Amino acid sequence: MVSKKAVILGYDAVSSLGTDLESQWQKASRGESGIGYLTRFPLTADFPVRVAGQVAQVDISPYPFLQPREMAHWTSPIFKYALLVVHRALKKSGIEITPAIAPRVAVTFSTAVGGLDAVLQADRLMIAEKKMPHPFTNPNSCINMVGGKVSILTGATGPICSTITACATGITSLIIGKMMLERGMADVVIGGAVDFPLVEPIVAGFATMNGTYRPKEGQDWESPEKISRPFSVNRRGFVVSEGAGCIILTTEDFAKAHGLKPQIEIAGSGMTSDASHSVSPNLATVQRCIGETLADAGLQPSNIDAINAHATSTKVGDKVEADALHNIFGEKVPPVSANKSQLGHAMGASSAIEAILAMEGMLKDTLLPTINYLHDPAIDIDCVAEGARKLGQEFVLKNAFGFGGCNSCLILHRIA
Repeated sequence: MVSKKAVILGYDAVSSLGTDLESQWQKASRGESGIGYLTRFPLTADFPVRVAGQVAQVDISPYPFLQPREMAHWTSPIFKYALLVVHRALKKSGIEITPAIAPRVAVTFSTAVGGLDAVLQADRLMIAEKKMPHPFTNPNSCINMVGGKVSILTGATGPICSTITACATGITSLIIGKMMLERGMADVVIGGAVDFPLVEPIVAGFATMNGTYRPKEGQDWESPEKISRPFSVNRRGFVVSEGAGCIILTTEDFAKAHGLKPQIEIAGSGMTSDASHSVSPNLATVQRCIGETLADAGLQPSNIDAINAHATSTKVGDKVEADALHNIFGEKVPPVSANKSQLGHAMGASSAIEAILAMEGMLKDTLLPTINYLHDPAIDIDCVAEGARKLGQEFVLKNAFGFGGCNSCLILHRIA
């Protein structure tokens, strides 16, 4: 029988915890935070945000495609880090994109924010120096250009799709990739997402909409590593971060035919739209997304061993997610890891990075902790607050919810 199950062959990420996957895992499992003081741009005394999750510079010397001559026109950091994680994920997957298979390789790698920093820089130069924009200003800001550059780097000539669903972008890219595999449109999918949104008006805009952390009136800022606290009774908004994560999907048959041995598959997925508020999640459709994901996998709630939550640290968002979990799982909600407590919120890239950490945890029989947690009586769930926990996991639910009511969930299944 032909099997078009979507299996995962390789992945890679950069985040505020580090630029190589092993160091990120080690820091995460020790309960460390990647959040520090915001230094991406000079801060005025009245700027409303002081902390961020920043990605360190990477040594690009081993990568010819990232050398200054090659990247001269691609000034937005999304391109450098996208190409880096895609290259490394493909190396780990064992797949070589030859001319023979290139037409069967799809790209769903995407971004939620894109290269708006390039437009901002061009605007400032036009105002200050009357200079016309650089010819590559628009390509840098064109949101589908990230997938285009991935295609150019890898030689993939199959379907290409930008899966822009705000903070759910990374997971949506995997779901759309899974659909392409199931429909026979591709044999391999390069999925994931990148976002580097630490740009003054973007960060300030999140603050003015009351999304980012701010201290209580009359109180000083707390230590940066203590500020992101999903599900906690004292949560006060999210921390804006940067990052990128790439996941390589293929069909079970393709993997077998090429002697590749996947350890994890996508067992089920679901997507819904809130059709409600522009930024506040809707319980009914969030809950339905989780329920449809379980149904797609042919599983019961009792089959799920752990949950990797969306959990941004907002008052309303965390409560809606927790309520949805209680309504689905009853009094037996599996343990919940909220990685944004350590990473901050890297927008569309967050869910891709978190899925990668969840898969590492499945393979290492380890649940990552939710740090900075202080029990909220209105959210009675097990947040793995004591530190990393040893636990075998066959099925893990990954949630991702975005602005505009974009909900995407999937279930990861350890198969080896």
